[in-house]
Amino acid sequence: MLDSPFRLRLPPVLSAVRVCRNSACATAGLCESSFAAWADGDLEEGIRLAAAAGHAEAECGGNCRELAKIWHATLLTGVRDLATAARVLADVDEPTAARAEEGGLVAASLLCAADLAFAEGNVTRAVALAGRGVERARRAGLHRIVPDAHTVMALGALRQGSMSVSTGFANQLRDCALLGQTAHRPSQCAWAAAQLLEVQGGAASAAHLVVGIVTDDRLLLELLASQPAAAAWLVRATRQLGDEGLARRVAAAAAELAVRNPALRSVTAAATHAAGLVDRDPERVLAAAAAQLDPWAAASAFEDAGKLCAARPAERRRAVEALESAADGYGNAGAPRDARRVVSRLRSLGVRRGCYPQYAGQGGVTTSALTHTEAAVAELVSQGFTNSQVGDRMFISGHTVAFHLKKIFRKMNVASRVELTRAWSQLSGAAAGGAAVR
Repeated sequence: MLDSPFRLRLPPVLSAVRVCRNSACATAGLCESSFAAWADGDLEEGIRLAAAAGHAEAECGGNCRELAKIWHATLLTGVRDLATAARVLADVDEPTAARAEEGGLVAASLLCAADLAFAEGNVTRAVALAGRGVERARRAGLHRIVPDAHTVMALGALRQGSMSVSTGFANQLRDCALLGQTAHRPSQCAWAAAQLLEVQGGAASAAHLVVGIVTDDRLLLELLASQPAAAAWLVRATRQLGDEGLARRVAAAAAELAVRNPALRSVTAAATHAAGLVDRDPERVLAAAAAQLDPWAAASAFEDAGKLCAARPAERRRAVEALESAADGYGNAGAPRDARRVVSRLRSLGVRRGCYPQYAGQGGVTTSALTHTEAAVAELVSQGFTNSQVGDRMFISGHTVAFHLKKIFRKMNVASRVELTRAWSQLSGAAAGGAAVR
């Protein structure tokens, strides 16, 4: 379970507005009303009020209006109205250096841009923007938004297959979530940590975070409002934990949110996906995939539909079609690790797609002698996983892991797993030191 400090708080962007010295500032008032509506599940009203705040006359002479625009773009990104979010964010006035240091406007803008790029499927750009946002936030003293940036960086590492990076972020985000050190989206930090922990050790290792989110109405609502893929993921996770009641609780919450916000396509698609999983109905899951605006969430729905169809012998052709769409969707969303998982399932159905999706090797320990796949194998082996366990996490056979390991030993001039672990630890330390210098 999650500790009591793990609660929704005013976003740092709006905290700056809230302390506006002019109590009559219309922009500040609209922003606070927008946040209240959004937090209560009235997403359409929250967006409407945020838009009004961005166009209101700021009477304080500060950054309120520009901060309101960033908040508006953040909400639009959450519901995946990405084109409008990009236009709103582009309209934010560039502050002077002094104002940026005082209010963290540049940091907030960079982190919003990172969220937007991630939602678009441009993971590499998202991670780069988040890294710049962290630097700016720390310089401005806005340490509370760093976990938000780490969420983007963590999920980017996971999707691109950088296992050592994702492991480090999993520990950081888990601690931030449990200690209540997140800012305005604690459940999203916890959800990111849960995904990383689930990859490392299965659903049971993330159970405390999953159950903590699902059993807290406000945390669950916060997550479902801004992450179109979360409802289906939580349904799968709670089922793996053997709790059908929690799975249905997630689906019901997603359905209620969709009813309250009928104009938001991504929210409706997410609810349809979750309901289709609960009912094991591939037709509804395919409908969700076709309607989803988030590229990764759409690929996830195609994957789930493919698995449901594959369980029915007469539906093999439809299973293959859905899984092919999932593999392509994950590839376009900058998620080669997920694409590899789907390609592995296709191979079990007798379908070969030619080249295996390659890890991007983003952000982690690298050595020019190794391919990205070999580096991923080396990372996992250095963490103590057996060949079989590495294969499970990389969606390849233990024999293939052994084949890669032989080449790694030769290229790194080591003769055992112990020597590899030592050498990889030294590379990790050097990479961490370089990152600290930057």
